[in-house]
Amino acid sequence: MGSKKTLPNLLAERGFKHEQEVALRQKHLGIWNEITWGDYLKKVEQLAISLANRLAFKSGEKLAIIGENRPQWLYSQMAAQSLGGISVGIYQESLPEQIVYYLNDCQARIVVVEDQEQVDKLLEIEEEIPLVEHIIYYNKQGMRHYRHSKLIDLEELLDQGINLIEEIPHFFQDKLAQILGDDYAMIAYSAATTGKSKGVLLTHDSLIEAAKNLTLVDKMENREDYFSFLPLSWIHEQVISSVIPLTTGIVINFPEKPHTVIGDLREIGPKTLLAPPRVYQKIMSDFTIRMEGASWFKKKVYQTFKKFGDKMAQSKLNKQTLSSGEKFMYQLGDVLIFSAIRDHLGLSRIKRAYIAGAALEAEAFYFFHSIGVNVKQTYGGTELAGIAFVQHDNDINVESAGVPLPGTEVRIGEDGAIYVRNSSISTEYLHEKDNETISDGWVTLGDCGRLGTDGHLYMLDRREDIIKDQNGKLIYPRIVESKLKTSPYIQEAVCFGKEKPYMTAILNIDMNSVGRWADKNRIVYTEYSDLARNAQVVEFIEQQVTELMGQIPAYARVKRFTILHKQFTADDGELTRTLKVRRKFIEDKYQMLINGMYSETQKVTMTNFEKESIGEISLQVIQLNMKQGVA
Repeated sequence: MGSKKTLPNLLAERGFKHEQEVALRQKHLGIWNEITWGDYLKKVEQLAISLANRLAFKSGEKLAIIGENRPQWLYSQMAAQSLGGISVGIYQESLPEQIVYYLNDCQARIVVVEDQEQVDKLLEIEEEIPLVEHIIYYNKQGMRHYRHSKLIDLEELLDQGINLIEEIPHFFQDKLAQILGDDYAMIAYSAATTGKSKGVLLTHDSLIEAAKNLTLVDKMENREDYFSFLPLSWIHEQVISSVIPLTTGIVINFPEKPHTVIGDLREIGPKTLLAPPRVYQKIMSDFTIRMEGASWFKKKVYQTFKKFGDKMAQSKLNKQTLSSGEKFMYQLGDVLIFSAIRDHLGLSRIKRAYIAGAALEAEAFYFFHSIGVNVKQTYGGTELAGIAFVQHDNDINVESAGVPLPGTEVRIGEDGAIYVRNSSISTEYLHEKDNETISDGWVTLGDCGRLGTDGHLYMLDRREDIIKDQNGKLIYPRIVESKLKTSPYIQEAVCFGKEKPYMTAILNIDMNSVGRWADKNRIVYTEYSDLARNAQVVEFIEQQVTELMGQIPAYARVKRFTILHKQFTADDGELTRTLKVRRKFIEDKYQMLINGMYSETQKVTMTNFEKESIGEISLQVIQLNMKQGVA
């Protein structure tokens, strides 16, 4: 029998003991609106009693939620869990066909959505989701003239909840008393870098334990600010935004809109941040470009102290010692410029900035630590209830994924696969057939790596992506791709070469940095496709790739590459919703282009592009010059 320690019970406890303390902030029309723990608890109680008495929501049922990061997202989730139900987060940017899969897979009867856009999606696929009986929305904008039997305004349910509480005053407490720690709290779907997403069942105990283990390494204190902008459907964000606040009292801050994230981040100045590598790389790239356009004086001041920032980063990351003079110059630089940079980036109060979803390349690591931002690599996944490995503040290694959290075990299989087990986390898939991949509690996410003598986990690549060349040497595409992405002008790189004579790559250029370079060189363009196919841009990127390939072993170097005319997106299926590359999907989709890079052709004409307004497009295949040292 499980414990009585559940997420709703933790909320009730905090709502009573810290009723007037701030739990959440939501920016609306430029104003940060505060929600106390008492308010949070009342909203959950009102919604829970309405779900149960009006919509007959019962224990064990699933409630799906689709929307941006909002307090209503958390109210809905906690209300369902208060009734013994299971919440299911669905990425708000999911296409209609993807929503069909998720809703039918989890068999949700009730769906909570944010706005008109999500309502329209569900009504469009109504015939394909026969189990859905009710669609609850919480943003009324554009909904005035909607008349559909399945639609319900969340505000109506909350208002009805006030009256129901008066009629059944002990209903909520009675329901909380019935929930146990080993009851299922949520279904989180895996990233699906290969194949379909798998639903993972997570209990209250699992989520609370995951939160506890992370805060044992990185202590988070009452009233500390956290900025929540990554999708709440992602298990990493879910643990920090909804579970850790219940155990520590940190305050969750939601941005007004996706496009206001950077400005809102600067206003909040959080103590903790979580983001995938692409976010950190973009911050670094944008800063680098801004410095290039800065005044002579600002450039001079920055360059004067940058070398001491670099030495400080080298000292921290490589466990080297600084002289007293170097420490003084760094501290002076921190007062004069580094603190201003952190403030401009919204990172002035950061204690830890977690990297999740993939590895951050070394150059970005050194950059952030040089300006005093404590970025830390993590490793985990849906099956592990979020983060399972993290770097400690005094033991950061740019090449590692960190060390196991307390209570976490790791072993490496004969094929190099990473297996993880946590005695307190019971992993179970929604469908029985998927549970065959779990053995005695050991779970693998499909990654290969090694354990260092320092206790750190070192990632190599996905098991299915590792390449063996004609001489039997192993090539890890992820390492080559990371090297390519150290260029501020290359946003994404996907390498190929399995059962081929040499390595090739499809690149996405960084629109901002390449655009600035193009402006300086008086290159006329209107959109991404113009830049990607411009002859001068192609030549410039070739120089970048040539220089980078000279830094890795000859057998692993990319020999031919192409710059794609469009950026990889999650909507087109090339990325997951957490911005991970879906290599197999890309390989299948661009097979014609990949084949062209293994022929003598210099151009590949692509046809039948979905969502393209043009019938065909020609892409150049660039072969790196043998004289430049690339085999």
